[in-house]
Amino acid sequence: MNDDAVRLRSVSRRYGSGDSAVTALDAVSAVFSRGTFTAVMGPSGSGKSTLLQCAAGLDRPTSGSVVLGGTELTGLSERRLTLLRRERVGFVFQAFNLLPSLTAEQNVALPLRLSGRRPPRGRVREVLRRVGLADRARHRPAELSGGQQQRVALARALITRPEVLFADEPTGALDSRTGQDVLTLLRGMVDTDGQTIVMVTHDPVAAARADRVLFLVDGRVHDEPPPRPSHAPTAPPPAAEGPHRAPPSPPRPEATGC
Repeated sequence: MNDDAVRLRSVSRRYGSGDSAVTALDAVSAVFSRGTFTAVMGPSGSGKSTLLQCAAGLDRPTSGSVVLGGTELTGLSERRLTLLRRERVGFVFQAFNLLPSLTAEQNVALPLRLSGRRPPRGRVREVLRRVGLADRARHRPAELSGGQQQRVALARALITRPEVLFADEPTGALDSRTGQDVLTLLRGMVDTDGQTIVMVTHDPVAAARADRVLFLVDGRVHDEPPPRPSHAPTAPPPAAEGPHRAPPSPPRPEATGC
C-alpha cells in the first residue's frame, strides 16, 4: 500500500494574467505521508494557505499534479471534487464556521446530513467525547468558549473519518493555553489513531508539535539552512608580554688603584 496520503508534483498556482499576474505557488513538490503530522510555515504571502487549498482540492493548480490517496485531483469534475472533499477530507480553519442556530452535536453531524446520510447518534457522541465535549453536545456556539468551539469544529472534521485532516491556523484565534489544548488533541489523533494532519501555522510553538515542518518562501519550498561550515581554528593570539625591560648593562670594570 502506498504510504503517501498526499503528493504534489511541480504544483504552481498563478492568479491573474500579464504583468499583473501573481504567482502564489511556484513548482512546489511535496509528499505528506500517512499517519504523520506536518506543519507548513512561512511568512505572510508565502503561499501556505494556497498550498493547503490545492492539496485539499479546494483550489485547482494552474499546473502540476495533486494526488490524494491515489486519486489525481487535477482532472476531476467539480461534482467529483465536491464528493471527494465531503467523504475523504476534513477541514479546520481559524474561524470556527459553526452554524449559530445548531447545537454542537448538530454542527458535528452536518457533513453527514449534507451527503444524504443519517448520522448515527453514537458516532456523533463518540467524536464529541474524543475532543472532550461529551457534556456540551446540546449547547449552541454562543454558549461555548472559543476553545470549545474549535473542538466542535475538530469533531465535525472527524465525523466522516477523513483520510487527511487539513488545518489552517487552527489555534490562531485562541489564547496560548487553549491553543495548546487543541494541539494536544491534534497530536493525539496522529499518535493514537494514525490520522494524517497537514497544518498551516505562523506559530513556531505550534509547529514544534508536528513531526516535520515544511517552509515556504515566495511560493517555493525552502530547505532549512545547512549548518554553518566549521572554519579551521585560528592560531591563538600571542600571550601578552610584560612591561619592556632594557637589556642588562655590561658589567662595570672593577676599580683599580692609581
